[in-house]
Amino acid sequence: MNAPDLHFGISAALGADQTASQARWMEELGYEYFSAGEHFMRGSPPGPTHTVLPLLAVAAGATEKIKLLSSILLAPFYHPLVLAKLTTTLDIASGGRLTLGIGVGGEFPMEFEAAGLDVKQRGRRTNECLEALIQLWTQSSVNYSGRHFQLDAASINPHPVQQPHPPIWVSGRRGAAMERAARLGEGWLPYFYDPAHYRDSVKKIQDMALKAGRDLSQFQWAFMPYISIYPTVDEAARVAAKELGGRYLYDSDFINIVHRYCLLGPVEDCVSRLTEYISAGARHIIFNVSCPKEDRARHIEVIANEIIPLLQQ
Repeated sequence: MNAPDLHFGISAALGADQTASQARWMEELGYEYFSAGEHFMRGSPPGPTHTVLPLLAVAAGATEKIKLLSSILLAPFYHPLVLAKLTTTLDIASGGRLTLGIGVGGEFPMEFEAAGLDVKQRGRRTNECLEALIQLWTQSSVNYSGRHFQLDAASINPHPVQQPHPPIWVSGRRGAAMERAARLGEGWLPYFYDPAHYRDSVKKIQDMALKAGRDLSQFQWAFMPYISIYPTVDEAARVAAKELGGRYLYDSDFINIVHRYCLLGPVEDCVSRLTEYISAGARHIIFNVSCPKEDRARHIEVIANEIIPLLQQ
C-alpha cells in the first residue's frame, strides 16, 4: 500500500514583529505552509491579537516558495468586495501562494459587538461573503443580492493569479461548517477534533457534496492540531492546558480538553497520535504549538527535524 501524500505547515509562533524572520526560517526548515490567524478583540479588555492578511503579506515578501495560509480569517467581518481586493492583491504579489482559510468565529461575542455585527448572523454573513467573493474572483461583472450584501455590476481588476481562484479551506467543528466546506470550499480545516470526529467529518462532507453534485476529487483534507512536546504526556498536558486556557479564556478544565484533542508528550507519542488523524483522512497538517514563548522555537525545530521525517517514512 502506498504511503499517503502528506503536507505540513505551522502557525506563526514568535510574534508579529518577527514575521519576516520566522517565515524565512520555516521555509528553510522545509515547511510547506506558513499560517497565521486573527481576532479583532479577544476578550475585554482584549488579549494581544493581529489581523492575518498583513502578516501573510510580510511573510510573502520575506520568502519565495512557502504557501501562505490564513488559519483562520474571520469572514463575517469582511465585505466581499474588500476581501476580494485584499486577497487578490496578496495572491498576485506572492506569485499565487495564498490559501484562504476561513471561519465564522463566535468565541468572543464582544468583537462582533464592537464592530457593529450580530454574532448570531455570522454564519449567514460568511456564506454570502464567500458566494460573492468567488464570483468576484472569477467573473468580469457581478450582481449579487443577499440579506447582508448587495453588489451591482461590481468587479475587480486584475483577478487572482491562481485559477480559477485561491483555494478556500473552511474551518470549524460543526455541521454548518461542514456544509459550507462541501458547498463552497476546496478544503476542510477543523481543530479540537479527535480522530473519530475527523473521520466522521470526512464522511459527512463527502455525503453532502455527493447530494449537491459537487466533485471533491481535488478537495484538500487538512487538520490543525495543537501540539505540546515534553518528556511526559502529563507535563505536556499541563503546559498545553495553561497555554490554551489562557488563549481562549474558557472556564472549563482544559486538562480534559487537551488530553482528548492535542498532540502531547515526547516525539513518539505525538507521532503515534497524529498517525490516527492521518488514518482518518487528514493529509495537510498545520501544527499550532502550545507552549510558553521561550519554548516555541524548540517546538518548531523538533516538529521539522524529528516529527515530520518520521511521518514521511
